[in-house]
Amino acid sequence: MTDTHPRGETDTYPQGEAGTYPQGEAGTEDPAARERLRRWRLVLGGDEADGTGHALSGQDAAMDGALTALYGKADRPRPGGDRSAGLGASAPSVARWLGDIRTYFPASVVRVMQRDAIDRLGLATLLLEPEMLEAVEADVHLVGTLLSLDKAMPETTKETARTVVRKVVRDLEERLATRTRATLTGALDRSARVSRPRHHDVDWNRTIAANLKHYLPEHRTVVPERLVGYGRASRSVRKEIVLCVDQSGSMAASVVYASVFGAVLASMRAVETRLVAFDTAVVDLTDRLDDPVDVLFGTRLGGGTDINRALAYCQSRITRPTETVVVLISDLYEGGIRDEMLQRVAAMQASGVRFVALLALSDEGAPAYDREHAAALAALGVPAFACTPDLFPEVMAAAIEKRPLPVPETG
Repeated sequence: MTDTHPRGETDTYPQGEAGTYPQGEAGTEDPAARERLRRWRLVLGGDEADGTGHALSGQDAAMDGALTALYGKADRPRPGGDRSAGLGASAPSVARWLGDIRTYFPASVVRVMQRDAIDRLGLATLLLEPEMLEAVEADVHLVGTLLSLDKAMPETTKETARTVVRKVVRDLEERLATRTRATLTGALDRSARVSRPRHHDVDWNRTIAANLKHYLPEHRTVVPERLVGYGRASRSVRKEIVLCVDQSGSMAASVVYASVFGAVLASMRAVETRLVAFDTAVVDLTDRLDDPVDVLFGTRLGGGTDINRALAYCQSRITRPTETVVVLISDLYEGGIRDEMLQRVAAMQASGVRFVALLALSDEGAPAYDREHAAALAALGVPAFACTPDLFPEVMAAAIEKRPLPVPETG
């Protein structure tokens, strides 16, 4: 069975011979068969599509009602007509529905259903009411929706919205911060090479590579004239990282994660971090990095895209190119001057900047992106790929150490 949502439209149904259902019809005494029929009845939604003959009662009936309110056929948009909402247009009915789904479904399913309610039934405006925000299950996608509504949000709702966003950001920081700091601290230490290392600080792989010309065939060994070792990153700034984040509407989740990572990086003394958000304009949010919630409410989701302008700004702020990593997070749909954008990338690389292009920074998988621009970047030696939050620390460590990036395989 395949199913995108709790009740999908393109499911593959379990059928026996001649299109009949497998053994275990309604009324059977086989518990496993009854459970299968119960599940299929909830998936199919009854009506003419229901061939199970299974009746629902009690909690199952309540679950079915919650699913029907969102996915019921009678509530889907009619061609040429207005979209009707099975939840009704009132906050009380939606609040009751939110309470129901949190009672009957796990949090992961609740988040999917909330997202579908916003997309399918146009309920985003109800999030402008404080009591609605207090009832929802907060996640990255909800934060993106709230940020897109920020300008329309009344003052009475803004504090509640900030509380919701702060909870999501705090959860993300707890999940990501420790590993990010540990991974990047190791990379910074290894990138600080010294020529007279102590024995336990010798990087033997690089030492052997640097002394291959001193190989003695008769002894089958290398006599190193120069030792290469791991340094220990001092408290002074050793690397500069620039996060250049596309804030067009499709990049909402990426903006949330980038803000959290930006705050984590900014807390590391050996790294100087700059966060730049852009659409057709450019805003430098570096001075807000001590609080990622302030960063998020400083963004403006939606609008066009001018990558070239954003990169021009970032390029003008680079003072130590050989110690700088620039991370462009964008789907690469460029509304600016394409050739200049590519020339800037090439110029930064030629000056020693390590350039990284991420099509998304989220758990959503491969996004839609401009394949022509991605191919053009690849031709410059900059692979463009989607990156999960869990992979991001490894990508940054590789960029700092100037080794190949851990580009995920795509199948």
